[in-house]
Amino acid sequence: MLVGLYQIDLFIPQSGSLKSKRFVLQSLKTRIHNKFNVSVAEVDENEKWQRTTLGIALVANERRYIDQVMSEILRLVETCDDVQVLKQQLEII
Repeated sequence: MLVGLYQIDLFIPQSGSLKSKRFVLQSLKTRIHNKFNVSVAEVDENEKWQRTTLGIALVANERRYIDQVMSEILRLVETCDDVQVLKQQLEII
């Protein structure tokens, strides 16, 4: 059993309040969860209007599968016009 932990730091340029940030994040988290069946949560930068860090977790039997799914998740996030990816980090344990 392997666990893939993916951390994505995001910038939300159009956000002017925590409420607008939460609206963008909730939509993005729901899309990721529904499409890939992974766990998604905001794990850092909770009180900043334009910054956030998403944590994504996936359990699988093969590293190759984790790499593939996380790459697809990154592509989905990058296609979202409301956010910009600043940094990402994948750890497999």
